[in-house]
Amino acid sequence: MTSIRDLLGESLAVGETFCLVLEERDDRLVATHPHDASPLDIAVVEGLDLLEERPPTDPVEVEIVGRLVGDRIAGRVVGLDCSNPENEA
Repeated sequence: MTSIRDLLGESLAVGETFCLVLEERDDRLVATHPHDASPLDIAVVEGLDLLEERPPTDPVEVEIVGRLVGDRIAGRVVGLDCSNPENEA
């Protein structure tokens, strides 16, 4: 049986890594979620020590972790070397 938690986890892509453009909003680094079905944006709150600039000028690799930070899903910077961000329009 599929639970609501399973469906929500799929739309939020918990555990997946994306190449994302970050911006500063409400004193946090935030990225628009690359899945259109996701009801939440991403608050990048872990791995910030990898960043030389806040917000970084280039896209970074972010892994989505399974907890909420305010009204956003938490993310962790896992790499600095990426291109073609998934959340650019």
